[in-house]
Amino acid sequence: MYGEPKEEFLKMLNYTAPFMPKDKPRYLMGVGTPDYLIEAAIAGIDMCDCVLPTRIARNGTAMTWNGKVVVRNATYERDWNPLDKECDCYTCENYSRAYIRHLVKANEILGVRLLSIHNLRFLTKLMERVRIEIENDNLLNFKNEFYKKYGYTKE
Repeated sequence: MYGEPKEEFLKMLNYTAPFMPKDKPRYLMGVGTPDYLIEAAIAGIDMCDCVLPTRIARNGTAMTWNGKVVVRNATYERDWNPLDKECDCYTCENYSRAYIRHLVKANEILGVRLLSIHNLRFLTKLMERVRIEIENDNLLNFKNEFYKKYGYTKE
């Protein structure tokens, strides 16, 4: 895990967010995990940035709608599925988990690039969905459904 424990993050987020100007964009630096992004949106944060999606890509990890996939693991050696069947990114439309695993294991830069493309698209789609759920006044329900599907056990 990166950064402070979630309980401490939420405590500081919920304490400081109300002090931020309501008539200007609210920015939170260094937040990149799906759960922290959702929590930030709930607290009224407009923008976040983080190196996490590309950093974990360099370690062979993809974020998916069903949790993390670590393509370095032997499980994916002959897995011809895309990283995420629910994803429309270039990586998922053109490459299998097995091939990306091969690239990462061989230290081919293309593997890291493909994982980075995927992770950035995943987070973009996640935040698009968060905006839709805000408009539909359904963000808390979405959060609970997403946490369960992604594999988060506790808030």
